[in-house]
Amino acid sequence: MENVLTIKEVANITGVSVHTLRYYEKIGLLSHIKRDENGYRQYCEGDLSWIAFLLRLRKTGMPMIQMKQFSDLRSQGNSTASSRRKLLEEHYRNVQQEIKELEGNLQEIQKKIAYYKELEKP
Repeated sequence: MENVLTIKEVANITGVSVHTLRYYEKIGLLSHIKRDENGYRQYCEGDLSWIAFLLRLRKTGMPMIQMKQFSDLRSQGNSTASSRRKLLEEHYRNVQQEIKELEGNLQEIQKKIAYYKELEKP
């Protein structure tokens, strides 16, 4: 029997608020969440993995509309693997560009720190 988690347990595990989990379900990022006879959500390990991936996309700056597009493609099955890969490759390139820009900014900050250290010398 698969371990079943409540929405509160999932919120605690993932760090995502109950409100956000409900919102993700409402807009279709989380689909096929099972319900018990009283209508309470029942999350499984697969749901946790998917939420973790969504968080990774969000933390790396993927726009919500692209996350939704990816989720919609995922729900269509393996026939959309190529489209999903292309979306992820595009996102990967975007993240790489952001990292490159951040590294450039860090180098400039490092130079400024060195400059101030020189000014502080007696």
